[in-house]
Amino acid sequence: MSDHLAGGYDLVIFDLDGVVFLIDKPIPGAAEAVERLRADATTIAYATNNASRRAAEVATLLTGMGVSATPAEVLTSAGASAALLAERLPAGAPVLVVGAEALRGEVRDAGLTPVDSAEDEPVAVVQGYGPEVGWKILAEAALAVRAGAAWYATNADRTLPSPRGPLPGNGSLVAVLRTALDRDPDVVVGKPQPALFRTAASRSGAQRPLSIGDRLDTDIQGAVTAGIDSLLVLTGVSGPADLLAAPEDRRPTYVAADLSALFRPPADARVPAPGDEAGGWQLSREGDSVTLKGSGTPVDALRLLCGATWNGVPVAALAAASPEAEHLLRSWGLPTP
Repeated sequence: MSDHLAGGYDLVIFDLDGVVFLIDKPIPGAAEAVERLRADATTIAYATNNASRRAAEVATLLTGMGVSATPAEVLTSAGASAALLAERLPAGAPVLVVGAEALRGEVRDAGLTPVDSAEDEPVAVVQGYGPEVGWKILAEAALAVRAGAAWYATNADRTLPSPRGPLPGNGSLVAVLRTALDRDPDVVVGKPQPALFRTAASRSGAQRPLSIGDRLDTDIQGAVTAGIDSLLVLTGVSGPADLLAAPEDRRPTYVAADLSALFRPPADARVPAPGDEAGGWQLSREGDSVTLKGSGTPVDALRLLCGATWNGVPVAALAAASPEAEHLLRSWGLPTP
């Protein structure tokens, strides 16, 4: 058994937005974490739902931030979507592309014909995030789907993390078409579907992969669906209140403030924390309520409280019995009875 968390795995799969970088700035400690994993001969993969860049572009972006990466280590929902379309459609088939030029390029390289009008009689619509996506192309997509084209979404992330707060993601754009068409996409390719995780593992021959993400509804649920362990880092979208209320299929194996947890003992990040004490915090239980007291790091308190809420204690029944605990619960947006 390894003395640090990452040592127990032969592949670490990083999500990007919210884990390695925010928009165009690296998250502190990300580059160092990647290099330490490489020094330990741990295989690395990057799996992203963002369909606005191709694998080579993502690798270049990461390298420019000081995070080492090669195109072969990058899996994108754009590439996975194009590969799936190529499996299901005849060569050269017209596909209406809603998204960035990267998605068009993936569709073209898969042997299909990207189009941008319903009048081109596309047999499929593929929709991915693109900052320039607007009403005109969404209208063409709606017309094409109504005419019988299959509707593929690269992913359904409602938001993208940014230093200014969450921004609309592809899921928000998919919701526009869902409202107009009164139905869901035929296929959603990216996380939480397990394809990206399984592809990363099969490429490397990994037997024990670990997935790292910042979103419960995509990264963590996808890892659970794929049957692999996961680490939620609190540097992106999902926060403590989300984790406390997480349903069973969105619960990570580990939770940490950041990627430095990879190089500490697994017990320091396992969630829920065993017992009723962790890092200076204590829980006391009375009936259906739980009280937190003491002081320490927020993530240790969070792991303890997950042990309560994941076993049936309502989030509203969490209480504080020390000033530090009260401040913490308030900072998470929780009521403090």
